[in-house]
Amino acid sequence: MTMDKSFDAADAEARIAAGWEAANAFAAGANARRPKTFTVMIPPPNVTGSLHIGHALNNTLQDILVRWHRMRGFDTLWQPGQDHAGIATQMVVERRMAERGEPGRREIGREAFTAKIWDWKRESGDTIINQLKRLGASADWSRNAFTMSGAPGAPTGEEGNFHDAVIRVFVDLYNKGIIYRGKRLVNWDPHFETAISDLEVENREVPGHMWHFKYPLAVNPETGERATYEYVERDADGRVTLRETRNYISIATTRPETMLGDGAVAVHPSDERYAPIVGRMVEIPVGPKEHRRLIPIITDEYPDPTFGSGAVKITGAHDFNDYGVAMRNGIPLYALLDTKGAMRADGLSYADSAAIATRAAAGEDVGDVTAVNLVPDDLRGLDRFDARKRVIDAITAEGLAVTYLHREIEPETGAEHLERRPVIDAKPIMQPFGDRSGVVIEPMLTDQWFVDTKRIVEPALEAVRSGRTEILPEQHKKVYFNWLENIEPWTISRQLWWGHQIPVWYDAEGNQYCAATFDEVAVKVRERFGENVEVAERITEDKFQNDGQRMLPNPGKRLVGDPRLGLETVTVILERDPDVLDTWFSSGLWPIGTLGWPEKTPELERYFPTDVLVTGFDIIFFWVARMMMMQLEVVGDVPFRTVYVHGLVRDEKGAKMSKSKGNVIDPLTLVDAYGADALRFTLTSMAAMGRDPKLGPKHVEVNRNFVTKIWNATRFAEMNGVRGGGERPQPSHTVNRWIIGETARILMAVDEALAAYRFNDAATGLYAFVWGKVCDWYVEFAKPLFDGEHAEETRATMGWVLDQCFAMLHPIMPFVTEELWALTGDRDRMLVHGDWPELGADLIDAEADRQMNWVIALIEGVRSARAQMGVPAGAKLDLVVTEADAAARAALAANGPLIERLARVNPAADGVAGKGMIAVSVQGASFALPIGDVIDVAAETARLQKAEGKLRKDADGLSKRLSNPKFVENADAEVIEETTGKLAALEDDIARLQAALAQLAAM
Repeated sequence: MTMDKSFDAADAEARIAAGWEAANAFAAGANARRPKTFTVMIPPPNVTGSLHIGHALNNTLQDILVRWHRMRGFDTLWQPGQDHAGIATQMVVERRMAERGEPGRREIGREAFTAKIWDWKRESGDTIINQLKRLGASADWSRNAFTMSGAPGAPTGEEGNFHDAVIRVFVDLYNKGIIYRGKRLVNWDPHFETAISDLEVENREVPGHMWHFKYPLAVNPETGERATYEYVERDADGRVTLRETRNYISIATTRPETMLGDGAVAVHPSDERYAPIVGRMVEIPVGPKEHRRLIPIITDEYPDPTFGSGAVKITGAHDFNDYGVAMRNGIPLYALLDTKGAMRADGLSYADSAAIATRAAAGEDVGDVTAVNLVPDDLRGLDRFDARKRVIDAITAEGLAVTYLHREIEPETGAEHLERRPVIDAKPIMQPFGDRSGVVIEPMLTDQWFVDTKRIVEPALEAVRSGRTEILPEQHKKVYFNWLENIEPWTISRQLWWGHQIPVWYDAEGNQYCAATFDEVAVKVRERFGENVEVAERITEDKFQNDGQRMLPNPGKRLVGDPRLGLETVTVILERDPDVLDTWFSSGLWPIGTLGWPEKTPELERYFPTDVLVTGFDIIFFWVARMMMMQLEVVGDVPFRTVYVHGLVRDEKGAKMSKSKGNVIDPLTLVDAYGADALRFTLTSMAAMGRDPKLGPKHVEVNRNFVTKIWNATRFAEMNGVRGGGERPQPSHTVNRWIIGETARILMAVDEALAAYRFNDAATGLYAFVWGKVCDWYVEFAKPLFDGEHAEETRATMGWVLDQCFAMLHPIMPFVTEELWALTGDRDRMLVHGDWPELGADLIDAEADRQMNWVIALIEGVRSARAQMGVPAGAKLDLVVTEADAAARAALAANGPLIERLARVNPAADGVAGKGMIAVSVQGASFALPIGDVIDVAAETARLQKAEGKLRKDADGLSKRLSNPKFVENADAEVIEETTGKLAALEDDIARLQAALAQLAAM
């Protein structure tokens, strides 16, 4: 078949992908010729997701490894799949229901709502899978997994056992005491009314305010007056800068509404300013005067004496740092907000609540304070931000805001006006937002399910310390160790309907029953209450369905006897915990769950542990560390032997991509414009270990030109009778022996680079070889050989070399190479199942290598000199040999016609350098080019001087930047390295221009 003039990526990619799929080319074990396995687990994208540039990089790198191993005959499995993405999917479906005017989820109930999600999944859930196929990802799509397969209500086609695996692990860890239910502070999304993970919290810098308030010291009951103390501030040298008598302690806060729940004021033990009042009581400056409560001043290491006043209010139920202080010092946790982010309206009256809190502050053990509601009546039910304004106004009106003296001069009269104004610092603050809801996240004290990670963390640490699992680049080990060595309990429950429901039931007395099924639970109930007990289930769809704070079990439920059945018959009504598991819990079982565990499947036996996990740095601890802990606890082995962590794809200026900046790059837009191969090659060439790729459309366009270059070179070969598919030739001509050696050399370099995960080295090496040595030099060297005695060996060599190029490029550029493979020979199989080349250093012909590299250096030297001096392209120059050793003369004699044609020179002749000539030197020889008669020396001198001046100006600018201490101190190491490299390149260019000017001057 005659090749088209150009490669039509849009047509070819779809056709080739269909061919791969029809041949089941990506199936586990396809093309296996050796027993050794190679397994990669895809980081499962959200079922709601669509392909972004990070996915494109991540999956391209995985695909390179998979295709490379498959072509080498490994029994290869790339396991694909999707995460059910609890909160994201629930949001998408609820939004769609609202757009259609359908009843909300609470109106239709949990079962009907999850059925709608399954409907949506069937219609739209494969979007990202199809997009990955467009990218060329060669995963075994027939094994596509889903983290909710096999769940109750799953439709036909979703019968897998992933749900069963998740539930089984929960039950097992519960029975071991590793999973437990408790009350702790969690990130809370008031919009979705659920706990969320740190990864779902987006910390943004926003305009904020810091309010300063006075907490008055308690009134002395004997004198009826407030206590006082001498407040003293000193400078760094110990000199007194302020001394005054105070009857208050000052604190600053960005969230005044949380003052209502304060349990103490903390100062650092070393802070001498407050030593006289540590242990005393202060009054919270808000709330009804008649119930104004007192809290103690305590010491703790947390407050920073150098920041603000050095005193910190402790609201343990609404701040993660405060929570730690409260736990260390036995301070009660008073919850102020309901699940929607409004001030609580439930619980005890304010008077009763304040009385309990006062007793607690005095040191009395008041027990459970869940019902204590310290929100005053006039604030109950208010939105948190509305309540904030009222609290500020009330404190200010009472004169308990810290103030400063404001001086103002009246412009017309010059009269001076003095007034005291509240101290309010307006400054940017970091505020947490839900990444999907967009609302401000609240630290919330709720009953949740936790994994006691400290009990399962050590094997995960030891696996990396010992090298059983390697993390690359090395720097990411620090992130892994830092998180695991300081690990906190893992919150695994979510207040959603879409997900794996917690397999725990409660009776009226609060007893917990954990089992995989209700039938198993019923057995446990009868073991407790007797064989004649009837067991029934009461459906509870929301953990907080009646009010903002109620937790299961419902305290109103009791064991119920039915007199119609006799006194001996009792019905125990159970409520199942309505929460679902965090998606990180289920995806933590991804390596074994996708391979069929808990069944002992052949796939599990064969492909586990997996070989490589390719992932982004942002989920090292959210996912990687949890998979390590989970697999080691559940099956006693590491989930993967290597973790390769790639960087974040940034825009071409190095900025992080974001929708708000408008610099997000859609990979499919680039595929449409330039083809999947060009995008894949670009991402690969930028994937330097430990670096963030900087991507722009121009980079992809350059590599689309690379695709075109390969196509054109192959088309040239076809027009000259070259066909592929033959055995490696044994040529006699130096050019052909040289290119075979160069092919072996690049193959060894590519193998070494891919084995070490240096993807960029593999790509840039192939680019230099295929474009530079094959498509440029070898094609040009071969042209005259097609008409002489070496024609057939040259055709055979070129066909063989191109075959090796297609094979080596295939893992990175699968579409164009598959197309060229099919067009250039009679093949018994597709290139996806072709043999990876096996070439060694024995193919490198030292003499041919030396000779051809010498020829190339001479041609490049002549071309460079011609271009630098402005010699017209059509001008043919004499080549004067002024000095040459024996090896140089042999190379010159053997390759004269090639040099003459490609350097645009006449046959070489001995002579001496004279006026009007410029020098060109290569190893073992010196040459002179007479150019005095073909250029305008004065004009060329002026041109080069102007170019030198511009380069010098640019170099001076970079030099000044690098000598600026502020730049060196504040710039990223990568920016400094890039700037240094630019300066070095400019200085090299300047040196070359100066040398050229010197030659012109000599003329």
